[in-house]
Amino acid sequence: MLDNVLIKREIYNTEDHDMMRGMIKDFIKNELTPQMDQWEEDQMVSREIWKRAGDLGLLCIDMPQEYGGSGLDFSFSALFMEELAKENISGPGFSLHSDIVAPYILKYGTEEQKKRYLPLMASGDIITAIGMTEPDTGSDLQAIRTYAVDKGDHYEVSGQKTFITNGYLCDMVIVAVKTNKNTPEEGLSLLLVDTASEGFQKGKPFKKVGMKAQDTSELFFQNVKVPKENLLGEEGKGFKMLVTELARERLTVAICGIGNAEGAIRKTIDYTMTRNAFKTPIAGFQNTQFKLAECATQLQLHQAFIDRCISLQSKHELSAESASMAKYSATDMNCKVVDESLQLFGGYGYMWEYPIARMYADSRVARIYAGTNEIMKLMIARGIYKELYDFMKSMKKQKVG
Repeated sequence: MLDNVLIKREIYNTEDHDMMRGMIKDFIKNELTPQMDQWEEDQMVSREIWKRAGDLGLLCIDMPQEYGGSGLDFSFSALFMEELAKENISGPGFSLHSDIVAPYILKYGTEEQKKRYLPLMASGDIITAIGMTEPDTGSDLQAIRTYAVDKGDHYEVSGQKTFITNGYLCDMVIVAVKTNKNTPEEGLSLLLVDTASEGFQKGKPFKKVGMKAQDTSELFFQNVKVPKENLLGEEGKGFKMLVTELARERLTVAICGIGNAEGAIRKTIDYTMTRNAFKTPIAGFQNTQFKLAECATQLQLHQAFIDRCISLQSKHELSAESASMAKYSATDMNCKVVDESLQLFGGYGYMWEYPIARMYADSRVARIYAGTNEIMKLMIARGIYKELYDFMKSMKKQKVG
């Protein structure tokens, strides 16, 4: 019934998209949803499901075939994210692995690094993560304290990362570190760290409000030896690399937001058609109709903008400001839609066996990770007032000089 009011989306309007959508839906129905209860109890998914996703070609979808990917464009990755979000499959950190870690290696990695990691990532034989956030830094990347000491043929890494998606299962993690600490050459660098390295430890998965099947944990580094050939890109250029690639990461969060909102609306429509109150289906009440009309309208508006962003990302033209708009607006919208949907479920909506309850618990964190929504607004404001920020930066440099 929701399809009666939504414009058909051109972004996924090919036979190849239809074929992939069917395969994804079967994968979710037959292999993901039946395991969610167990994964939530375990606080992580099974390694086997990663291998299965790799076998189906659902990992690193837009990576070149020469590195094990499917060689498709970003819209196919977006389709996979949306379909997972519609059914609130929040446990497997496929998107972090395929749509955040893999592009860093593809864009900045050496040929040896690409051949070493990307085929294994595409097949699901290794699981990856990225370590940016630290206990005392939050969204402030320039304040990180994890550092790498140059020891000639290797770096020695010490420090701590927290809130790391795929943290407990990961085999390799891209770690943001300070290099040349306390020198004029101090800067942020990115290292590819194999988790089997001596001195590397993982904390137990956090017990979270939501996303209970997602293994989110702390990572600890105590004099971990990392070969120099594991430096990703140039030393000291990590901050610029992170800022550049964060646009894609934030778009993935927005994509999941609109997918989750659509799933919530569809589930609520079905529920209100079958649930009676005062001998009348809840769907017959004007309040129910108005609330769902508002939710469907917000979904439609966000779908149109996100589709434009997906198209730009497929051409590597998405700006940081547009990605920030997409991320903060879509996640705010999703939280409101899920909240309204839960209200229409009444008391049953607060019961964990109902999917809307899981959606409610899982959706809230999206306004925090990948940069808080407050940081998103700051990024947008900096774009609006770019000349002013550039002037203020130049004045600060003059004062320092």
